[in-house]
Amino acid sequence: MTIDELTRTTGEWLRGVGPLADVVISSRIRLARNLSRYPFLSTAGVSDKTAIYRAIVDEIPSVSATDDDGFLVDVEQAEELDRQVLVERHLISKQHAAGEGSRGVSIASDETSSLMINEEDHLRIQGLRSGLQLDTIWDEVNEVDDTLAQRLDFAYDKRLGFLTACPTNVGTGIRVSVMLHLPALKLTREIEKVSRAAHDLRLAVRGLHGEGTEALGDLYQLSNQTTLGKSENEIIAAFGTIVIPRIVEYEREARATLAREKPYELDDRIWRAFGILNNARTIGSEETLALLSPIRMGIHVGRFNRTDINTVNELFLLTQPAHLQKISGRLLDGAARAVARAERIRDLLATDRS
Repeated sequence: MTIDELTRTTGEWLRGVGPLADVVISSRIRLARNLSRYPFLSTAGVSDKTAIYRAIVDEIPSVSATDDDGFLVDVEQAEELDRQVLVERHLISKQHAAGEGSRGVSIASDETSSLMINEEDHLRIQGLRSGLQLDTIWDEVNEVDDTLAQRLDFAYDKRLGFLTACPTNVGTGIRVSVMLHLPALKLTREIEKVSRAAHDLRLAVRGLHGEGTEALGDLYQLSNQTTLGKSENEIIAAFGTIVIPRIVEYEREARATLAREKPYELDDRIWRAFGILNNARTIGSEETLALLSPIRMGIHVGRFNRTDINTVNELFLLTQPAHLQKISGRLLDGAARAVARAERIRDLLATDRS
């Protein structure tokens, strides 16, 4: 498997399957771990980072985070475009892509798991699934963690738990994150319900690519802010049985309200979006996401059948700047990307599925 081959598929986080997939785009769990005999990355030198990288890479074959078709990317040596492809696929973070020194990521062929080396912490163990599948992810991530803990001496304090670069991760070191598509709550101006629910449960609400990013395409990420004082199972259970089902219920109610009380306005928004996407000769990535959002909702509420959810999900990813250039086989400036993006959208929407 190579990065070029990755761009020929949609990616795990946008497969559109799994529980509550009409609203829950994907679910993810990350564990932060550090090796006890090395300094945190904020004070680590060049030789430290190299030694950390080598120590972790040597143990990768022992875990199930990779398979025969999985592969290791040396992020330090990777081209900038390849790094951005990995960011767009949610396989590494923006911080990891922009970092310095020895760092890398081991990726399973189906993209459901990865190991980020020398991101903010020495190691980030990640599991990713389409829809709400936190229990499945946790079983797999926990197994990887247990296996590596037998081979690597993780920094751990009997009172505090796992020691991490950021104090908010101390304890379990777990970050649970769920990406939600919430166009109806945005349209009905009830998105504040999400903010209130998040605030009550001490959760962070972020945009498409995490901290400091906007909710492009009506995509929101919810993640826990507290890792100390609660077990991993308690944190996961709160997400899986309380927080996310509540927000999914809010969104579904808002969609039903729009269909019942404002059907013409809803249909007009969906069809106008399709009309622009199907005819535009130049279009930006943010506008593309904004227009795909009502179409995705329209498919799920049964008001639009000119294309299918797989095509929409594919467009969410393959029209992003790095993917677009990678598929085109050349670097493109902003204007050229806008033209290439519009052409790709028209090609994928060309088949009338009605």
